[in-house]
Amino acid sequence: MMLKWLKKTLAFLLALAMCLPVGTTAMAETDQTGIHPEAADEIPQSWELIEKAVVLYGTGGEAYEGEIRHLLEELDKVDTAAAEKWREILKLWRDDNLTVNEEILPDGLPDTDELCLVGLGFQLNPDGSMKEELLHRLETLKRCAEQYPNARIVCTGGGTAPDHPSATEAGEMARWLAENGIDSSRILVEDRSQTTAQNAIYTMDLLKEKAPQVNSLAIISSDYHIATGVLLFGAEALLRERNNIKVISNAAWKAPSGELSLMFQAGALIELLGDKQTAYDIYFETYDIHEIIPLN
Repeated sequence: MMLKWLKKTLAFLLALAMCLPVGTTAMAETDQTGIHPEAADEIPQSWELIEKAVVLYGTGGEAYEGEIRHLLEELDKVDTAAAEKWREILKLWRDDNLTVNEEILPDGLPDTDELCLVGLGFQLNPDGSMKEELLHRLETLKRCAEQYPNARIVCTGGGTAPDHPSATEAGEMARWLAENGIDSSRILVEDRSQTTAQNAIYTMDLLKEKAPQVNSLAIISSDYHIATGVLLFGAEALLRERNNIKVISNAAWKAPSGELSLMFQAGALIELLGDKQTAYDIYFETYDIHEIIPLN
């Protein structure tokens, strides 16, 4: 069940959006442990302030700039470092200058192993085979890998096949790439994640361990998914203080349909914060692309 305070926040925001003029002020250290606040005696104040700011932006975008600014000022009093990180993350989220590159990366990126092409997975069929959308993403990833032959590659995505629990998105992706001419020594497999937020978390873990020289990321996915991927990988780098890692480009398969809302992105940012239960509550209320694996 969604946290009581978040329910109240969502109800409040709905009333605010319908009844009050824009700009009305109304108010009621980043933790990535994955421990839900309900496990503590009380919700950490920093988490509550961050989640309220994120939910506000997810609800109404820039319509709530004043309210969000006030929340971050309150966060400054509790955790200045966290406030600065989340200001930067919100700046990334507000950026509407993102160019989505169809099918191929732009020329001029560094063709060295400091560049990593991050291929985002997609839910497998029940028998463990790949769906058409994932195959299209892989075709785009293959073109990009051929375009930048010295770049590292991360395939990311865990087990999402109910009838074939040993199959993983990343494992199937890596196998397909190797079978289609991409040198397997370039490929890292992140096969634990169930969400895009977890793609970012576990990929950063993997790069730190296996490819610490990487400082530039290019996100490869479907077009509707690119903005979310760019946001979450950029946010995860900020939360880890990995300022040497930047998302510098992307390439996308143009899907016939698909959309991820601001509120879905809010849930994903809350998952990066560490509050997985609240994130999943938001996902189940807003996600319309494919089934989400239940949170264990």
